[in-house]
Amino acid sequence: MWNFIKNREPNIHMKRLFEPFLSYRHFRTRAVDRQNTSSTGLYGFDHLKSPKGFQRFVDEAIERSSELIDYISGMPSSAEIIRAMDEISDTVCSVVDSAELCRQTHPARGFVEEAIKASMKINVYLHFLNTNHTLYNAVKKAEQDGHLLTEEARRAALHLHIDFEKGGIHLPSGKLDRVNQLNMDAHKLCREYGENIINDPGYVDIFPASRIPRQIQHLLKPIYRLTSGVSKESLGSYEDEQEKGFRIITEPRTLFSVLQLTPDEQVRKMAYLKGSSVPHANHEVLDKLINSRHELAQIMGCKSYAEFVMQLNMASSPEVVVSFLQEMSNMVKEKADEEFNTIRNLKRDVCGQRCVDLEPWDEAYYTTMMKSSAYNLDSAVGASYFSLPQCIEGLKLLVKSLFGASFDSVPMAPGESWHPDVLKMCIHHPEEGDLGFLYLDLFSRKGKYPGCATFAIKGGRKISETEYQLPVMALVFNFSRSHDSSIVRLNHSELETLFHEFGHALHALLSRTDYQHFAGTRVALDFAETPSNLFEYYAWDYRVLKKFARHYSTGEVIPEKLVKSLNGARDMFAATELQRQIFYALVDQTLFGEQLSVPRDTNSIVAHLKRQHSNEKHVEGTHMHIRFSHFLTYGAATIWKKLCQEDPLSPTTGTLLRTKLLQYGGAKEPADLLTDLVGDGIVRYHNGGIVPDVTSCLEELKLLDDKNRHIGK
Repeated sequence: MWNFIKNREPNIHMKRLFEPFLSYRHFRTRAVDRQNTSSTGLYGFDHLKSPKGFQRFVDEAIERSSELIDYISGMPSSAEIIRAMDEISDTVCSVVDSAELCRQTHPARGFVEEAIKASMKINVYLHFLNTNHTLYNAVKKAEQDGHLLTEEARRAALHLHIDFEKGGIHLPSGKLDRVNQLNMDAHKLCREYGENIINDPGYVDIFPASRIPRQIQHLLKPIYRLTSGVSKESLGSYEDEQEKGFRIITEPRTLFSVLQLTPDEQVRKMAYLKGSSVPHANHEVLDKLINSRHELAQIMGCKSYAEFVMQLNMASSPEVVVSFLQEMSNMVKEKADEEFNTIRNLKRDVCGQRCVDLEPWDEAYYTTMMKSSAYNLDSAVGASYFSLPQCIEGLKLLVKSLFGASFDSVPMAPGESWHPDVLKMCIHHPEEGDLGFLYLDLFSRKGKYPGCATFAIKGGRKISETEYQLPVMALVFNFSRSHDSSIVRLNHSELETLFHEFGHALHALLSRTDYQHFAGTRVALDFAETPSNLFEYYAWDYRVLKKFARHYSTGEVIPEKLVKSLNGARDMFAATELQRQIFYALVDQTLFGEQLSVPRDTNSIVAHLKRQHSNEKHVEGTHMHIRFSHFLTYGAATIWKKLCQEDPLSPTTGTLLRTKLLQYGGAKEPADLLTDLVGDGIVRYHNGGIVPDVTSCLEELKLLDDKNRHIGK
């Protein structure tokens, strides 16, 4: 039933249902109470005032869920069954989501350790819920008796039924026990996979420091070594007798900056090879995960894990996805080949004919060089217009212009925050009141989740006819503070990421579903990225940028010429980037697709796919698949073209986005939402499933011609 919790990214008033069980207030977060300034715990949960509070938080969630199970066992009305099931889910999610955010971001080891324990304990309880026949039978009754009055309630019953059976509850006891064990194994392996990426990002030490360009030195750690030929005994001045260098931590963000901006090819090569071969431990973890998931899928009657997880997604089957991706790969190949030859020729011009091949560590550097030359771009100049405070003003602009609401900082109660840098924001509508709350954890620090992500804390849901549980979310970034300026400036790529993640947050904060099961981004996986990708477009439109992007020292509005240059540079190697995304998706589909009887070598599989679907050389000893994830997305280009492009900040546009897309979360079929929003031409039926109509995307990337037009349609 609660399998969906693992894929993400409170309470109904039960008084109307039954009097004895009103002990629900401890699962409500005071993050939504702006008037209360008394001390609280993390995220507004009173239990989380100390690390040990996680223990009681879990115990009371289990106690409350047990009370609700007892109530459901009495077989109340169908509507009450679904509402009580949703409260169980909401109660459990309070623990799951809070523990995950704490584990990934809290600087205090004690909190992190207790969050890990809480997560392990609640996940054991989740397996109990997923195999509880009382709940399963109640859901089937609610689904079958025909008394559910709303589309969302009927959809909730259907999804809960499917979720139960994806957990194997309908299987004989021996198989069910094995499914439970495999699910727990997979959960542990997924966590281990992610922890390995954080704990073993790899590093290379570079001497002398002059080999590293100045504009990225603030991203790296200064290191020192004894000057050659000088013994410790002969050292006079400590400063004078040491050589400075830099340690490159090869996590993805830093690695990309090094590959983009470092002229020294040997430095790029060393960084690429290290970054593409760690963490070594994930080889074994990934193999175990593939085997566990494949065994699980076969027990469940599916040919592959890919088939197992495609249920309730628009594409419906791996065959649909792979066929679509292969079509796209064939379509993009000719243009990608042209781009590859252009990049390789530039390298030959710069280095001489001795440089025959374009190596994997060369592409980012030479494409950046070509973009800078063609459009006179300097990343430092661009960043001058994107100071972080002004970028936050850009988020406020979107909320005000599109939705008629404010997006302002609000005070936190003592104990609510996990770091002094964290901000708390509220979306407030002049007529509707507060719509939701968002924590912003913006800066990089040791031990923190290394990427950019949206974390749920509380999903929205209807409590009564007059009360709605407000959503609470957190956006986590890793922006770097410059050593030579008190003003944090983002490059344009970071601005785009900020808008992308804010799109996820808006999806959650503006959804108004009856059930938290469908709140915000709790949608089909192949639909989850559509709103976030849509909001990326706002980061590229001059009409939007000119309203907030100002020079950090002079206040000058960003020049239109600079924005045109940014757009032109983005489009220069569009086919190459699209080809890379297709390759990533095919890796995902293949590793978890049908397996042959012989053991599979994941390294060989990835190398083979790279040769088929990418111009990038495969370097022996590199293993990109041990630290990547991927999503396929639907419709953002079409929504922008048909709805937003004419007047991107129009209140009419915002009203349509909110009332036809964002407010429904996962409560309606994604294809129906998309078609209702912009009409025909956003999705198409393909081999029995639904895939994106990519016409607008291909037109935007200048990849659509008569030969490829059938793919778009």
